[in-house]
Amino acid sequence: MNPPAHKPRAPVPHELILAALILGLALFIGLLNPAFFSRAHLYDLIKGSTVMGLFALGVLLVMISGGIDISFTSIAVFAMYVTSRGLVAVEYQGTVLVAFVISAAIGLALGGLNALFVAGFGLPTLIVTLGTAGLIRGLLLAFIGTEILNQLPAGYARFSRLTWFEHTLPGGDTVGLSPIFLVFLLAAAAVALLLRYTMVGRGIYALGGNPSAAERVGFNVPALRLVVFGLAGGLAGLAGLAHATMMRNANPFDLVGMELMVLAAVVLGGAGIFGGRGTVTGTILGVLLLVLLNNSLILLGIPTYWQRVFVGLILLVATGISAHRENA
Repeated sequence: MNPPAHKPRAPVPHELILAALILGLALFIGLLNPAFFSRAHLYDLIKGSTVMGLFALGVLLVMISGGIDISFTSIAVFAMYVTSRGLVAVEYQGTVLVAFVISAAIGLALGGLNALFVAGFGLPTLIVTLGTAGLIRGLLLAFIGTEILNQLPAGYARFSRLTWFEHTLPGGDTVGLSPIFLVFLLAAAAVALLLRYTMVGRGIYALGGNPSAAERVGFNVPALRLVVFGLAGGLAGLAGLAHATMMRNANPFDLVGMELMVLAAVVLGGAGIFGGRGTVTGTILGVLLLVLLNNSLILLGIPTYWQRVFVGLILLVATGISAHRENA
């Protein structure tokens, strides 16, 4: 009688590994510096994850579809600055929600420009987004302005001062969670629902797996490209405006340079470098791990220029693991 065959063990979910790394790193830093677990510091970590998280959601969509986008920071700065300057010019005094909508719409249009070149002319996504990043940023600095706007509409200031779960510190200062994090949570939920429960989401995964096969089974590939890059641009517009409200100014020189960090977070979160794979949960965990790592380097007194070294190493390792999984 043959012994029963043993079933192969299911691989440990990537998200579970990331969660364990985050927990272990947090405990390690907390032992070295107990201030890490203070409510004020945790609120700062959450707030600091918002802009990168919004960028990462857009990059996730592009990577799942089999592309690479490095124009998102230029789109964010353009949308944020044009929106803020326009509202200042008309002396707008209403809610910041209007600013978020306008900035997202501008980002959506600029993302559509990427889709036009990728889907309409069949150009590689990396080359297209590299070109549009320079084009958008050049147009902003040459024709729209380089002045830092410190006097923003009143709605920006009202929104930046809002806090939830306020707590009074022993010295009398109060800390709280910024509602800007809600923007990120709503965007993350919308992207997760799109990818998991809609035909468009299935099409995005199919496009990243095999564009020709996706077209043969009936998916409209140019339309999917428009959705992917449009949403990535819209999310970048939200990120730009979120950054302006947190910094309380509109600086046309901000944000550019975050591309490496965001790409590292998305790849670290499990997105396939060749497309067809990736989750919102993994991306959020990747963002949290990188934010936590950068913060820990600061708490440990490591010079800031070493952050890029660590991020570069993480990107290389994560990309290597992703490539190995693709070829396994």
